[in-house]
Amino acid sequence: MAPVAPGYAAAGYGPPAGAGAGWAPPPKPGLVPLRPLGFGTLLGAPFQVLRRNPGPTLGSALIIQFAIFLVTAVVIGGAAFFAVTRVTQASAADRGSIAAGSVAIVLLSALVPLALALVSSALLQGILVVEVSREVLGEKRRMGELWRAAGKRLWPLVLWILLEAAAVTVVLAIVTGAVVLLATAGPVGIVFAVIVGLLGLLGIVALWVWLGTKTSLVPCAIVLERLGVRAAIARSWRLTRGSFWKTFGVEALVATIVYVASQVVTQPVNIILSLAFGLLSPNDSSDSGSSTAIVGAIVVYLVVGVLQIVFGAITAVVQAAAISLIYVDLRMRREGLDLELIRYVDARQAGLVTADDDPFRVPVAGGGAASGAGPTSGAGPASGAGPASGAGPAAGGEAPTPGAAV
Repeated sequence: MAPVAPGYAAAGYGPPAGAGAGWAPPPKPGLVPLRPLGFGTLLGAPFQVLRRNPGPTLGSALIIQFAIFLVTAVVIGGAAFFAVTRVTQASAADRGSIAAGSVAIVLLSALVPLALALVSSALLQGILVVEVSREVLGEKRRMGELWRAAGKRLWPLVLWILLEAAAVTVVLAIVTGAVVLLATAGPVGIVFAVIVGLLGLLGIVALWVWLGTKTSLVPCAIVLERLGVRAAIARSWRLTRGSFWKTFGVEALVATIVYVASQVVTQPVNIILSLAFGLLSPNDSSDSGSSTAIVGAIVVYLVVGVLQIVFGAITAVVQAAAISLIYVDLRMRREGLDLELIRYVDARQAGLVTADDDPFRVPVAGGGAASGAGPTSGAGPASGAGPASGAGPAAGGEAPTPGAAV
């Protein structure tokens, strides 16, 4: 067995000074090497999640995205059709009041897909956090296992998303209210309203970037460490301390890459289909021309909608994977999580892992350093196996899914 390389986790890369020929690189049982991750790895590894286990990851995202799309189309479309029918069948005297009620019906119907999107987004976050954490260890979960594991932490995730939405709503309401009040104060007030509106918008963006980055690891803490919302917020705040720009940079670059890729595909398709149906009946005002235009609009909507579902699913998977890997990287750097993960892999290979073992829930002392407890309860890795033991699985190898629950 190769001797342990002391201090490699602190150095992060390459053999430490004086290690000599006996140094062995940290193992890579799954998605990434079990060492602090470089910027390039944090950018590239999220896209590998789609390739390594596409069924449970992309499949779950597609199911959720399609369900939201279908419910939105059926509920809001049905409410709009009902509202238009009521208005057209009403008498001229009652049409005004019925139109107002119809608008209220359509607006209220939007609450149904909104609630579904809220719960589904929380579920998808939990699914992807669980999957990435297991892929780091070289394990793969089936779709049912991921949904059950995420479902156990669903309501704290929903509460967190509600808090985010409430905070955004309150801030926007305050700025909008100030602008409206100033605008009613005459010409001078309008000038101040414009200034306050512009400064408020910039301030909201800056605040959103700062708070969003500082709390971006909350879903990971809720799911993997099983913390409550308040404790998870404090946990994310501590982990990102001193790493704000790296965290923001990775998240922003990944989001930009997937957004640009989706626009490159969807916009040309939208333009081409619109032009094609425009050429079929350029100046035809007959009933057949109107029918062609309606059919064309429906086809364009459906094709672009399908593309948006696919790219929305890809975006959700990649962004959640990036956040999960940032969380793992920061815990490696601050708490020595890489050592705990290596001990877990060694113990799993030796058959010492039980259903309750999970290295991501290893307690930390004061939130700063990992405790000396290994991932296994009452049983450490095989005798003499150090954290960098060569007994780990081969690089890039995949371990069978053990009974460890997340």
